[in-house]
Amino acid sequence: MKTRTAIFGMMGASFAALLCAAPITAASAQPAAASNIGGVVTGAKGPEAGVWVIAETRDLPTRYVKIVVTDDQGRYLIPDLPKGTYDIWVRGYGLVDSPKVKAQPGKTLDLKAVAATSRAAAAEYYPAQYWYSMLKVPAANLFPGTGPGGNGMSQQMQDQGMWLRELKTDGCVACHQLGDKATRTIPTALGHFDTSAAAWERRLQSGQASGPMMGAIGRFDTQRALAAFGDWTRPPCQATVKLALPHF
Repeated sequence: MKTRTAIFGMMGASFAALLCAAPITAASAQPAAASNIGGVVTGAKGPEAGVWVIAETRDLPTRYVKIVVTDDQGRYLIPDLPKGTYDIWVRGYGLVDSPKVKAQPGKTLDLKAVAATSRAAAAEYYPAQYWYSMLKVPAANLFPGTGPGGNGMSQQMQDQGMWLRELKTDGCVACHQLGDKATRTIPTALGHFDTSAAAWERRLQSGQASGPMMGAIGRFDTQRALAAFGDWTRPPCQATVKLALPHF
């Protein structure tokens, strides 16, 4: 399916190495050696192009994972696998993870992709950087900030680049992978919140790092920053908060 291949292309340089990790040729539809696992991935509309096939084993001294991507005909080849029994499954945009199938190197294994029932279900599998890229950055005309008596933006914020630096190099991302499931969901144990921004404020007050986190958020326009983080957070109590999801 060309649409999924196109979506992969939009994800940036971090996935380029993954796409090239195990190039697939016409000769590689079947495992060519005793150390390979290969086959074809199909879905409801035929071969699935540009989806991940993941092999994972715990038979080795450390957990071992190898990932390849299917070609335009849905073929994949996972090469040079150490001996062991692997869980093999399919992951991709617009899909949910397929059931894991046991296989050993040297086997041919055809797989079925499983379409997501909704965009929200599909988005649960998207990488952290996808969610992170949807964070709404304050408009450039809000800088420099004029403080509580003006536009609410901290007067220390001289320009948009400084806001981004506090978010990334000098702030949140120094300790967290923003956009992963842990940072975009609110634990139910924290209680009920009327807004996702309020949920984020309570979350930052939790744990041993609460002081530094509250200090970091205070360097922004705090309420605007909390609202931005909340845009891709859905507290369990608040079904009306919408996830920002891609359009296929």
